Amino acid sequence: MPSDRHVPTGTATRPVLRVERGIASADDDRLAEEVPVAMHVDGEPFAVMMATPMDLEDFARGFALTEGRVGSIDEIERIDVQEVLEGITVNIRTAKTCGSRFSGDGSLPRESPDRSAGIADEIGSYKEHALPRQLPGRSGCGICGSRELEDVVRRPEPVGLGPTIGVDAIERALESLRALQPVNAFTGSVHAAAWALPDGAIVCVREDVGRHNALDKLIGAMSTAHIDANDGFVVITSRASYEMVTKAAVAGIAIVVAISAPTALAVHLASDCGLTLIGFARPGRFNVYTRPQRII
Repeated sequence: MPSDRHVPTGTATRPVLRVERGIASADDDRLAEEVPVAMHVDGEPFAVMMATPMDLEDFARGFALTEGRVGSIDEIERIDVQEVLEGITVNIRTAKTCGSRFSGDGSLPRESPDRSAGIADEIGSYKEHALPRQLPGRSGCGICGSRELEDVVRRPEPVGLGPTIGVDAIERALESLRALQPVNAFTGSVHAAAWALPDGAIVCVREDVGRHNALDKLIGAMSTAHIDANDGFVVITSRASYEMVTKAAVAGIAIVVAISAPTALAVHLASDCGLTLIGFARPGRFNVYTRPQRII
């Protein structure tokens, strides 16, 4: 665990009364920060997410891609991050040539001005016409802010061929990940998403109180580092919900390794888009739910 002299970004200490065997003592506890982050696209409010306030430009890039606001991260021209009294606003400036990585019509038309509402009012930002997902989102919720059923279960296009990886690569990634999570080591309360090469070497990790946020941050960081999403695999320290599968597939990731369980819908979507989904990954064992041919 990091020493008290080194407090990682995105963490804080707060006073706590510890009670053990009936004896109370005052102490300081180490906690992860969680703040409202208002995502705007070209000045228009899109969603408010509860997130750990670090790596926010990575978050913006990944979020814009996996939520269908851009067809490619290359369409993002600038990201402006501004702290306000009630939280943080992140404005994603695009080339206004948004495509979609979802099958069919992956996005809804904008609502008329009289029906729209500025979702960022809660954190002191713009009052402008809202894009489809215009409600606040919680740190652990991937569907909060979606208004229609068709917005919730999005079917991504098939992923690419992807790599083949060995059991030893998965073992190597799992063993090395713990030492690469400074915020979790300090607080014990955040998720991580890591990118590993086919040999299991981890080259990028992002952390957040929200599992979806951690994955979005990783996807954004990978784009900045020009990492090929078709040449490696992602490891997540959470369950594999369908939102995690969808975000990975939209980013072109072909293999997802989750430390916890997948959901039935996640397995269905992974099979449908050709993604290899692994759950209950622990040293010495894991379950392969879809496309096992990529595991050798």
